[in-house]
Amino acid sequence: MHILLIHQAFAALDEPGGTRHHELARYLIRRGHRLTVIASPVSYLTGAARRERIPWVERQESEPGLTVLRTYTYPALHRSFVHRVFSFFSFMLSSFLVGLGVRQVDLVWGTSPPLFQGVTAWALARLKRSPFLFEVRDLWPEFAVAVGVLRDPTLIRLSEGLERFLYHRADQIVVNSPGFIPHVEGRGARRVALVTNGADPAMFDPQADGGVFRRAHGLEDKYIALYAGAHGMSNDLGVVLQAAAHLQDQPEIAFVFLGDGKEKPALIQRAQEMGLSNVHFLPPLPKNEMPQALAAAGACIAILKPVEMYKTVYPNKVFDYMAAGRPVVLAIEGVMREVVEKAGAGIPIPPGEAHALAAAIRFLAVDRPKGLAMGLAGRRCVEESFDRKRLSDELAELMETLVKS
Repeated sequence: MHILLIHQAFAALDEPGGTRHHELARYLIRRGHRLTVIASPVSYLTGAARRERIPWVERQESEPGLTVLRTYTYPALHRSFVHRVFSFFSFMLSSFLVGLGVRQVDLVWGTSPPLFQGVTAWALARLKRSPFLFEVRDLWPEFAVAVGVLRDPTLIRLSEGLERFLYHRADQIVVNSPGFIPHVEGRGARRVALVTNGADPAMFDPQADGGVFRRAHGLEDKYIALYAGAHGMSNDLGVVLQAAAHLQDQPEIAFVFLGDGKEKPALIQRAQEMGLSNVHFLPPLPKNEMPQALAAAGACIAILKPVEMYKTVYPNKVFDYMAAGRPVVLAIEGVMREVVEKAGAGIPIPPGEAHALAAAIRFLAVDRPKGLAMGLAGRRCVEESFDRKRLSDELAELMETLVKS
């Protein structure tokens, strides 16, 4: 089976950013399938282009069975909302034109957000007379409206109309969280399957101490409270800075912000203004270097703004934290909290409450055996219920059935 994936933010394991689709692609290839991915050369995490001059298309074949075509995309992804939309539209057009030249496609796989690349996937699927599988990773535009990024009533109506159009016309919808199912079914989705986010336990060693990472950043004698991932509006990282301020009386605790995003410069400036000597901002790492960073952590932080819609999400980073055997301090309500509580994998706290976040980290720094036990419980939970290999098999079987039907 030849699968065509349209994914603007596709990142390989040796690049910063979300690598879920690269990991899934590898499993699909092992089952005998072939993938062509049309992606952007501009990092969705950092906003930086791979080259100073962006070519129309750059072909990469890093491993047998996987071809990545990086097509021209307007590069000012993080400059403003308007520029971000220009970036989305430019990729929608370029990916469609490049996709026309991809031959013998058995299935077209679209993913959202952004919704616009879903239009490309739908159009290519119809032109190639192939099934259209549409993967919903976030509830866009609902999330954008909830956090105030999208406010114009006309744009909201148009976005919701596009959302319904894609849901209704997809031959198969796949969601990565059970919390998404009522939303997509209520907006016209006909066939909905759940293939959750997860992690690859084999990628992480819960017994590792992260010595290489600690020495590289002068953190040998610190208890590290690690946040890894995007530094964006939704991530509410100002609350983590407030928690760090509450814990300045414990100099052995270090807060490490690992990653990048539009809000990172403002967060660095704010930390300086607050005089936070216990906060360290580090650049993003490729996924294949993340195991060392997570091994160095005493506790890992997952946080989103206290927005009702975020109760529906299964963030990938939480499963990576758990697979690494590290206790999770979870400032997210809803379905993700249910997983962490049931597994005993960490300490859930109310979103937006810096005092609660500081108290949880203080507790874990004092009672380290308890944190270790929580981390190992999280690891068992991933192995039993959220192992990426098993989830990839579920996705592959879904795709194979769709192609045969």
